[in-house]
Amino acid sequence: MTSTPPASENHDERGYPRFWDEARETMAPEQRDELVLGRIQQQLRRVYDELPFYRRHYDAHSFHPDDVKTLEDFTTKVPVITKKMLVADQQEHPPFGSYTLATDMADIARIHGSSGTSGVPTLYAVSNDDWARAADVHAMAQWCAGVRPDDLVQVGFPFGLFFGGWGVVQGVERIGAALFPLGVTESEKHLQCIGQLRPTVFSATPSYCMHLMSVAAERGIDLRESSVKLLLVGGEPGGSLPGTREILEEGWGATLVDAGSTSEMYPFQANVGCPAGTGTHIISDEVYPEIVDKDDLNVPVPDGRRGALVYTHLWRTSQPMIRFAPGDESYLTHEPCPCGRTYPRLPEGVLGRLDDMLVVRGANIFPSAIETGLRSVPGFGPEFTIHVSKRGALDEIVVRAEWDPAVVTDDAARERAQAAGEARLKSLTGIRIPVEMLDPGTLPSTVFKARRVVDERPRA
Repeated sequence: MTSTPPASENHDERGYPRFWDEARETMAPEQRDELVLGRIQQQLRRVYDELPFYRRHYDAHSFHPDDVKTLEDFTTKVPVITKKMLVADQQEHPPFGSYTLATDMADIARIHGSSGTSGVPTLYAVSNDDWARAADVHAMAQWCAGVRPDDLVQVGFPFGLFFGGWGVVQGVERIGAALFPLGVTESEKHLQCIGQLRPTVFSATPSYCMHLMSVAAERGIDLRESSVKLLLVGGEPGGSLPGTREILEEGWGATLVDAGSTSEMYPFQANVGCPAGTGTHIISDEVYPEIVDKDDLNVPVPDGRRGALVYTHLWRTSQPMIRFAPGDESYLTHEPCPCGRTYPRLPEGVLGRLDDMLVVRGANIFPSAIETGLRSVPGFGPEFTIHVSKRGALDEIVVRAEWDPAVVTDDAARERAQAAGEARLKSLTGIRIPVEMLDPGTLPSTVFKARRVVDERPRA
């Protein structure tokens, strides 16, 4: 039996290299920018020449790929694309739209998608070459998070139309770690398998990890005593919110890494949870990020200021997204990171979706702010909903949240938690938001992505 070598500058405490691809991950930002600009120019020329969707879109905005000489030109001159545009194009040019070259099944490795409000999924065809490249990118992201060949990774993402669980599989298999793709099933089954198989990594949405904590507590199981040492989360905002992160790390006795992304940018992993706890890196020489003004997506905003996220595939050929605006809000920094990676970071990950923002009595309120507030106050369980209605001419908002039986042991404790929650929400949002305390189990359990907002106001 060989002993594990001590951690060093080039190796971690388990004896593995600190980086999956050190030269790439620690590249000088100026050098990476040159590479990124070259890839952007190539992609623009290719999509304009070969994909009718982009030629029509660019011609309609009087844009030509030759107009881009700098990264600033790219932001200020190239029109964005949106999910609504992709859906409409697929309806007109089924099945994959006129923004894809992946039409020959011999060249397609995977077909995945994301569901829409109409019930008709948006389909993503991934070529063999793109799928193979994506595996290495996912491996780099998960290596950064801390996954190693001697880990066992239990997956609680669904395996179907949605990309998320499959990305975890790609990375784990490429790294060579053991994989247990249990998927979405009964919570008790996940807990049973954690006890039986002793996985070191658990991967799911933050909401589902929070839900498992609650179920484990009801069953008398202390997840802090489990084998899981790393939570790899994604699929929704929340994993980088300080309050949510702290509760999950404390409740599981594990390190949480948020590696969320958006379906349109798959199969390539955009976000990489930083092991130093400084937010999420974006693999900007694979998926190029921009933070732009929420009201004008061709206006860049400086580091540290909140704005809309815009993403671009630099290498994907089968169905490339060029300046895709998913409707997410965040902010960016290029400051040096203790982990040594030189990729830019989202210090708090994705803060939320811009179209989730609620305007109540003149105040802009994000569900993520309410989640941050509740998670910072002892006494609240994992489930809550936000209800917005209209009474006469006035908007009304109320938060209905379950109380935590481990903290709330009598009526007085429940009243204290309610008052503390309302005070915290007022300090975060600027308006008074009543909190109704519900018995545990009142609200539906979250088994995948949380649905928090119920807006009952009549639509104009």
